Amino acid sequence: MPTARRPTIRDIARRAGVSESAVSFALNGRPGVSEGTRERVRRVAEQLGWHPSSAARALSGERTGAVGLVLARPASTLGVESFFLQLVSGVQEALSTRRAALLFQVVESLDTECELYRRWWAERRVDGVLVVDPRSEDPRPALLGELGLPAVVVGGGEAGERLSSVSADDTSAMASIIDHLHGLGHRRIVHVAGLPGFVHTERRVSCLRAEAAARGLDPHRTRSVTTDYSDSEGAEATRLLLDEPDPPTAIVYDNDVMAVAGLATAQERSVAVPAELSVVAWDDSPLCRVTHPRLTALVRDTAAFGRLAARELLRLLDGESGRAVASALPRLEPRESTGEANRAAS
Repeated sequence: MPTARRPTIRDIARRAGVSESAVSFALNGRPGVSEGTRERVRRVAEQLGWHPSSAARALSGERTGAVGLVLARPASTLGVESFFLQLVSGVQEALSTRRAALLFQVVESLDTECELYRRWWAERRVDGVLVVDPRSEDPRPALLGELGLPAVVVGGGEAGERLSSVSADDTSAMASIIDHLHGLGHRRIVHVAGLPGFVHTERRVSCLRAEAAARGLDPHRTRSVTTDYSDSEGAEATRLLLDEPDPPTAIVYDNDVMAVAGLATAQERSVAVPAELSVVAWDDSPLCRVTHPRLTALVRDTAAFGRLAARELLRLLDGESGRAVASALPRLEPRESTGEANRAAS
């Protein structure tokens, strides 16, 4: 079955009874045609379902009507990652107010991501980009500045003329978790973190160290271990921790998936939660609320975080200067997975 052919300017000109140049003038808002002709051409274009080609608009120097989002993480870790689903949902919601499209791509490395930005810029595929997972040594802001491609770094960073950042206060969020667990008597607290080198990972790790030092806790017993965010590595990290001579009395996981996997691992080992082990998830999700026991978690509106990032990018595309924007502080919601530490174990 043949596919429907996209309507062209020639089709509009034929239907409206005008020249192709008149159609071009009318649809691009240029002078040279009467208001009556302009209205007739627009009405015919709408009837035919015509939309401007992003490639043609790019060649003419106009906006493409699309923004880019690249994720340089192992694809296997994304299927159950609720954070990015909610983030993208918020981004799409904000972009829909301008009828802007989101061009989303998963790549294997940061180098590949940078090459993709260069290609998008050369081909005029996007008007700007949302940059996620900022690194401690990150080549992307400088590259995007050289290309002149407006960008918003989601997760914090320095702002520039065409570069904004939106951030969450990971330090205060981690401090609220440690305050909660310490108040319950926990003195052996391990943070099962995400990928090393990520700015938000390093902020959380640094905060845990500072909070432990301020409370006089043993740095060997209150520490962080890194993973790839997957359920398999979350479960494996939990097994190794529970096998230690002095296992932790509380574990903080950097996402909901690892927290659920850690809970299941503890239950397989007949480690009672929360009587023998307290469990905290960094981001709340339906997973945290349907497990037994329900997981204590940091609650934040991730979709709103996505909307904030997308609106900031639209603001840059409107010609405004870059700036740093902070999102609302997440709140810790204690549930049944955290309780008083076993005094004999702590």
